[in-house]
Amino acid sequence: MTAAVRTGAAEAGPRVTDHRGGVWSIAVPIPDNPLGHTLVHLLETDRGPVLVDTGWDDPDAWDTLTAGITACGFGVTDLHGVLITHHHPDHHGLSARVREASGAWIAMHAADADVVRRTREAEPGRWLDYLISKLTAAGAPDGHLAPLRAARAEGRVRGLPGQRAALPDREIAPGALLDLPGRRLRAVWTPGHTPGHVCLHLEEDHPARRPGHGRLFSGDHLLPGISPHIGLYEDPDDTTVTDPLGDYLASLEHVARLAPAEVLPAHQHAFTDAAGRVRELLVHHQERLAGLRTLLAVPRTPWQLAEAMEWNRPWERIPYGSRNIAVSEAEAHLRHLVRLGLAEAVPGAEPVTYRAV
Repeated sequence: MTAAVRTGAAEAGPRVTDHRGGVWSIAVPIPDNPLGHTLVHLLETDRGPVLVDTGWDDPDAWDTLTAGITACGFGVTDLHGVLITHHHPDHHGLSARVREASGAWIAMHAADADVVRRTREAEPGRWLDYLISKLTAAGAPDGHLAPLRAARAEGRVRGLPGQRAALPDREIAPGALLDLPGRRLRAVWTPGHTPGHVCLHLEEDHPARRPGHGRLFSGDHLLPGISPHIGLYEDPDDTTVTDPLGDYLASLEHVARLAPAEVLPAHQHAFTDAAGRVRELLVHHQERLAGLRTLLAVPRTPWQLAEAMEWNRPWERIPYGSRNIAVSEAEAHLRHLVRLGLAEAVPGAEPVTYRAV
């Protein structure tokens, strides 16, 4: 393994952190998003550097990513591969451009690769039809549906984010030790945030000899101060009744059992005590589910439940598009409550309405 030169991030340059042991992070900006940036990680291997995620498909993001790779002591053409934690555009967006510039392979879990394939092949109007149908079934008011219906009627349909992202050419198989000469990196399937989200466990001694088992690239699964969005897995062609929140909670417990010495997430900052953070998130979701069950003492549609839920701002201040995401999160919680036998659909109610059991 070659010794990379560490370049400190100047105030005007990319924000690059050397995590030691051939691991760096590059803060790649996300345009017009309160998260601010995605932490793209660079892992040195005997065949050249490998990226964990790529960042949003945006010119400033590309310039920051390439400058960050240079600050780590490499060039874009040195890249050997790209490991994608999940398909969201702030993680997978620049993958096609990275592959075009470097020839690097791109790997992703099969479930998220299917999402990328559907997104690339989708006729935007069909997805708009699906969204209108889904929101109607959830009890969205006519005032919210009217702009979507007007856009569909007038043919004002836009492409979906991520349609330029690359189709992966390798699969990340759950539990597999990845083919990265000189490194020991194992795939950990952690569905919930997306159906094919993966964390990547670097099964090597921590460079600072911290207690625990290696380091974990956690994507959006485990973040130090944010609970990631858990909504329904979207596929117009699939009527399977999934339980994303149940998947997420089980995945959290799986990660806690790994007991990594340090977590390297895709947002915010690196942190220790993964098990403690998992406990906080489990308690958060237990309390939220209990609160929603209390709200369901009065039968509510998913839209009405979303309106009554606690968010980071009052409902009337939540942007239009974010309300769709909030309703999906309410539906994911409802689905989990139903699976636990703690809520049920009211027979014959239209739109579909739920109540506590």
